Amino acid sequence: MSDVTTGVAALDAVLPDAVVTAARTDDDPHAVLPPEEEPAVAKAVASRRAEFTTARGCARDALARLGAPAVAIPVGEKRSPVWPDGVVGAITHCAGFRGAAVAWRDAVRTVGLDAEPHVALPDGVLEAVSDTGEQAVLASLGASSPDVRWDKLLFSAKESVYKAWFPLTGTWLGFEDAELVPALDGTFRASLRVPGPVVDGVEVSGFEGRWVVRDGLVITAIAVPARGV
Repeated sequence: MSDVTTGVAALDAVLPDAVVTAARTDDDPHAVLPPEEEPAVAKAVASRRAEFTTARGCARDALARLGAPAVAIPVGEKRSPVWPDGVVGAITHCAGFRGAAVAWRDAVRTVGLDAEPHVALPDGVLEAVSDTGEQAVLASLGASSPDVRWDKLLFSAKESVYKAWFPLTGTWLGFEDAELVPALDGTFRASLRVPGPVVDGVEVSGFEGRWVVRDGLVITAIAVPARGV
């Protein structure tokens, strides 16, 4: 049986109250795809299709809890979700987890969310997604807290950075374009190495986020509040 409560608790641990979440730890056998979402997985294998369908169901559950229309969420440019007017959000799915987070745009300008199995990155991936300075920080953190897979945490956090970045810019952001520094206290900072988007009249130089390791997963998230909220 899916542990929905545990999944939501993990998301709520890394996101503010203005963001509404929904999650499952297995696939929903009753979930169906609206026609608008079907093209995204028309050629996908059954397991990928089930994962995508359940995650989209989580997104609609979150929209309903927010008080927004629980409408279809098609895949848009760069495979980003297309949310209803006035809503921002993010979706994530991996082995053992499907989740979504949404908020009203007048309260939160963008959301980034990623979940990954809490295991080491494959050989060579850390070197591809980080530089020597970031790797040195991870080594120091590993000495202090060896139970955390800091390499996977960095990868996940950079995925969250991209998901927060894209809705604000509509442009690509490479792994090398943000310096990611996690902290032992469950936070991280991503300093942009490229010009940032302007949000509420202020250029964004980086993103602040939170992370949690729970139930075999590492979950990272970013929520950029509207200025004055």
